[in-house]
Amino acid sequence: MYVLFEGIDGVGKTTQIELLKKEFPNALFSKEPGGSELGKEIRRFILNCNLSSRAELFLFLADRAEHIQKVVKPNLNRPVFSDRGFISGVAYAFAKDTLSLKELCKLNNLAMEGIYPNGVIFLEISKTCLKERLKKKKLDRIEREGIEYLLKVQKIMRRVLKTLPLPTLFLDASLPKEELHQHILKFLEGVLK
Repeated sequence: MYVLFEGIDGVGKTTQIELLKKEFPNALFSKEPGGSELGKEIRRFILNCNLSSRAELFLFLADRAEHIQKVVKPNLNRPVFSDRGFISGVAYAFAKDTLSLKELCKLNNLAMEGIYPNGVIFLEISKTCLKERLKKKKLDRIEREGIEYLLKVQKIMRRVLKTLPLPTLFLDASLPKEELHQHILKFLEGVLK
């Protein structure tokens, strides 16, 4: 089982993944970018450099290809949970670049070798709640692009997910974390069947 946690910064993906670690002690927990050795370097580089949108896209695609090849594929015999994946990749690129969603999906399919998740958990957040959460943390380069930019990316993520035939759980990130956790566990039971 391969499952993506998707959503913009501040929605609580990391919190929910931490809660899942107790339920799935034998699972592999990863992230994009940063789930592979190459990904760690790409993540550090992207967050600290001012890149063109096309260069950033190709670095994320390189990370995605490495993540699929070195992390996901060798571990498909057990649950693999990833904090972000190609949905984020497509949405963030579309928000900044001139490529179409169709072209971005094609590039991501190439990087992923056609390996798609068995399910996607998508956490969405309101503008008000996002403002409150971002006030409480130190912002990275992408988060400093602003709330309107992040909400635009979130809207694109939803649009991409609505066009793909992937089992997807849409959740309101403002719900209490335990309630979200219960919804996620129920969804995962269905994915496991």
